Amino acid sequence: MTLVAKSHRVTVMRGEYHVVHEGDVVLTTILGSCVAACIRDPYAQAGGMNHFLLPGNNVRQSLDAQSYGVHLMELLVNGLLQRGAHRHRLEAKLFGGARTIEGLSDIGAMNAEFAETFLRNEGISIVGGDLGGDRGRRVEYWPLTGRARQVMLSGDKGFVAPVSPRQPPVAQSGGSVEFF
Repeated sequence: MTLVAKSHRVTVMRGEYHVVHEGDVVLTTILGSCVAACIRDPYAQAGGMNHFLLPGNNVRQSLDAQSYGVHLMELLVNGLLQRGAHRHRLEAKLFGGARTIEGLSDIGAMNAEFAETFLRNEGISIVGGDLGGDRGRRVEYWPLTGRARQVMLSGDKGFVAPVSPRQPPVAQSGGSVEFF
């Protein structure tokens, strides 16, 4: 009988980031209009994830929100560099950016555009992911291997109901996609 080690799960909530440089860790998050950037250096064996939202249409809110997004992206990139990563080897996968509420501005598209622009300006290649749509998703990311898996959430246009801390989120059947 072969024993399989279970991955250590770390949940990344909105406004957070987490960097890993050792161990069998899977980073996970649930996204609606938010975006998660999963970035790694395959040679340094360092990777991580962040989770951000750029809310509102107001110009002042938009500028504040973009600085918040920039802050989280920079924390993630700098955390990787501190663990031996090199900027020219970084590769990213982006997830989220759904349009979860019809009739309002498409905050998800703004989040996705921000993330893509930031990575392009920093010279970080985007090697995968899934942005847009109208449903939320649960994302799992293994930062040391770069493997990513998403499960689309069913329900009303991606609305994710609050979950009590004692109950783990349950993904209902909606299909899944695995990225390598």
